[in-house]
Amino acid sequence: MSEVRVRNAPSPTGLLHIGSVRTFLYNFLFARKNKGKYILRIEDTDRTRFVPGSLEDIVQNLHTLGIAADEGPYWSSGVKYRGNFGPYIQSERLRLYSKYAGELLQKKAAYYCFCTPERLEQLRKDQEKSKLPPKYDKLCLKLTKEESDQKLAAGEKHVVRLNVPSDQVVEFDDLVYGKIKISTNDIDDQILIKSDGYPTYHLAVVVDDYEMKISHVIRANEWVPSTPKHILLYRAFGWPIPEYVHLPPVLSKGTGKKLAKREGDVSVKSFIEKGYLPDAIINFIAFQGWNPKTEQEIFSLEELIENFTVEGIHKAGAIFDLDKLDWFNGMYIRKMDIIELVARVTPFLDQSGIIIEKYQEEFLKKIISLERERLKKLSEIGERVRYFFSEPDYNVELLIWKKSSKSEILESLESAKKIISNLQLPISKQEIEKIFLGELGDKPKGPMLWPLRVALTGLEASPGPFEIIDAFLVLRDGKEKVLKRIETAFTKLR
Repeated sequence: MSEVRVRNAPSPTGLLHIGSVRTFLYNFLFARKNKGKYILRIEDTDRTRFVPGSLEDIVQNLHTLGIAADEGPYWSSGVKYRGNFGPYIQSERLRLYSKYAGELLQKKAAYYCFCTPERLEQLRKDQEKSKLPPKYDKLCLKLTKEESDQKLAAGEKHVVRLNVPSDQVVEFDDLVYGKIKISTNDIDDQILIKSDGYPTYHLAVVVDDYEMKISHVIRANEWVPSTPKHILLYRAFGWPIPEYVHLPPVLSKGTGKKLAKREGDVSVKSFIEKGYLPDAIINFIAFQGWNPKTEQEIFSLEELIENFTVEGIHKAGAIFDLDKLDWFNGMYIRKMDIIELVARVTPFLDQSGIIIEKYQEEFLKKIISLERERLKKLSEIGERVRYFFSEPDYNVELLIWKKSSKSEILESLESAKKIISNLQLPISKQEIEKIFLGELGDKPKGPMLWPLRVALTGLEASPGPFEIIDAFLVLRDGKEKVLKRIETAFTKLR
């Protein structure tokens, strides 16, 4: 096999969609597995849908996710492209498409069409009435060269259409779906050059894939119906046809339909901003249509490269399950080095209005370690540790443990206050626990530990009181803070 070269060719029509990342990732993994090259090419010929900033968002987020292309646009400041097959933006390759369209016209593999939008609309309505598939009726193919030249000379608005032959079968082997056959009678004479002089996707993608020596086209299966048109173009030019790998759709868990851009906040940028880790996103996305055929679920990028095969790609659609993404993200949070985790959550603490500059690193490590087991997203950290930074607010009834009486809880809080007051610092969590449990002896633990924990956090669910006290005692005034909260709870209840 010659050098493997694959590409992604997104349109800059908005922020990079989380569902689209799957195609980027599989191209990246396939290229790395086969020691090939992965190319990013921007298909921006539909100027009506162009959104400023989209290109930068695509490039930046691929870099953030760790799957940046080997060749493509805007690699670094001062460098517009990286690679020897540029430019990598279609709107900068217009002369190339015009040249190849001319070749097709000479070979009669394409023809000029001068039909007005009104005629095309009427044709569509007539076909609908007759229950015929909507197709162009080749009217302009009947024009003589002289008639066509006269219309061109007169400046009549026109497009260039593919001349699809009748009564043939286009057949190709898809590496996921197997042999696919489509009759040319079911293929429309696709527009190749629009009236504004810009190419359509179909001409541009074939020309670019040939010029950039693309060996394998890995893309969503919605492009299967277009593949015969592309093969007809390859044949018309006499070019080698690449291998095709069409991927199953990524489906919404809620609707069962293709995950759409309009369905919630589904840009990669928004997922990063919510506190999903790039490695977790990549691991989760890898399983959206692929199975490593092992029980293993947590994969590093290097392990994904090693294990990835086209044979492992499913034919059926993959369900985009946020709960599963949360699970992956939680797993990655828990195995992250605590110093790195502190650095990662710091921006989210800032966003929560928690000013951490005045707190020592040891304290931050303690409190974040307490919550890491429960975190699904980094953005949750602010609400989970807020009680360490501000006095808790809670309903006094929350202090009562099950069927305990008010007097029992007041007695427990008084006892807890005495134990804390007598602690000799420094002291470990294990020693704190030993002292409390020794004081309790054979008594039930709930009436003591429940109100103590609520007094410290104001929450119904949180880490245990010994862990919380241990974290507070890292602070110079930590003991005073703990005592003050117990006193506040005692006063509230009394």
